[in-house]
Amino acid sequence: MTDRIPSSRAPFSAIVDRPPLKLPGDNRIIVWTIVNLEVWDISKPMARQVIPAPTGQTLLPDVPNWSWHEYGMRVGVWRFYDLYEKLGIKPTLSINARVIEDYTRVAEQARDAGWEFMGHAWEQGPMHKIEDQRGMIKRSMNTMHEFTGKPSVGWLGPGLTQTYDTPELLAEAGVKYIGDWVYDDEPTAISTDNGPLVTLPYSVELNDIPTMIVQHHESGYWKQKCCDQFDRLWQEGADRPRIMAIAIHPYISAQPHRIKYLEEVYSHINAHDGVLHMNGEEIYDWYNASHKVHP
Repeated sequence: MTDRIPSSRAPFSAIVDRPPLKLPGDNRIIVWTIVNLEVWDISKPMARQVIPAPTGQTLLPDVPNWSWHEYGMRVGVWRFYDLYEKLGIKPTLSINARVIEDYTRVAEQARDAGWEFMGHAWEQGPMHKIEDQRGMIKRSMNTMHEFTGKPSVGWLGPGLTQTYDTPELLAEAGVKYIGDWVYDDEPTAISTDNGPLVTLPYSVELNDIPTMIVQHHESGYWKQKCCDQFDRLWQEGADRPRIMAIAIHPYISAQPHRIKYLEEVYSHINAHDGVLHMNGEEIYDWYNASHKVHP
């Protein structure tokens, strides 16, 4: 049985000690865009708050914070669809599978635009609070498969949460890559009792929740952060390719006062040569082709 402590699943590896990866066409950086779509059940405490509860008392139903999220599904996400259609980018969609039932119109737009569907649990809430993880994972993966017509290969835990048993259950369900382990600029492989999983370099730093909602930075700072990250990774990519993830939510980055900063991030990125925009499955396939993590 695999030692399920995270550090034991992935022995330490310094990036400078590995053979450099090689991108097609001698490109130097992959930009991985992840759009997160979630269901916040109005009968439960909200996943996060833009406005604190009066006197610190959590009150149900939490109409203002639920409505804030709902704006992203009704209005904000369509700004994302317009932007990525113009850019010719097909992002990864990190999706609570319940979105397919509760917001079918939104899910259909992503499916028909050719976005990759990555599992993000059934609804928003930490994995630690789910009594039947195996059943929830299976339900989520099956719902996405039935809706898109193809099996999904990626998974991101809500809030990047995992228990000690989650990797085994994901591998058992057919998941090939995860985004919860944000410890590298390159893909790696971790062990489970049901075979290995590839980790892709997701981001908590270039994620609009920590920057905008937790740390309360001004909107323009997020753009600066993304551009600074890109510039350094692009520079380093001359010697060994790097991966840069951008993680966004429609109720945050697609607000009218923020969307221009996201547009400007891509203008900056696309002014450089050697950039590949890839979704998670494409990154996984590229890495697996050379490292043979899965047959």
